[in-house]
Amino acid sequence: QLQLLESGGDLVQPGGSLELSCAASGFTLQNYAVGWFRQAPGKEREGVSCLSSTGASIRYSNSVKGRFFIFRDNVKNTVYLRMNTLKADDTAVYYCAADLAGCTVVPSTPGRFAMTYWGNGTLVTVSS
Repeated sequence: QLQLLESGGDLVQPGGSLELSCAASGFTLQNYAVGWFRQAPGKEREGVSCLSSTGASIRYSNSVKGRFFIFRDNVKNTVYLRMNTLKADDTAVYYCAADLAGCTVVPSTPGRFAMTYWGNGTLVTVSS
């Protein structure tokens, strides 16, 4: 069974850091483009970051550029999202997703991203 499992979500104060993990089972994540997406209450899902299968292409949304960093550990079959200088606006459920064809932080239609495999999400709350 092909699965993605996110972990690492937590309550953190503004200015703090968190690292999210996305572990794959049943398939080799190294062969896939992987993205992180998030959805805040009452808002559409938005793209956060994408990493190509080769690692040659990395993209970030403007809202997280310079603060968030995506990277993978092929031995652990896991992709990570390091989040620094967190803001209240970063509060959301964070999802990872994988697709053989690629990844984009820009939705095809609002809130819709053409990724094949999705995890169930992990909650990040930024609050004092």
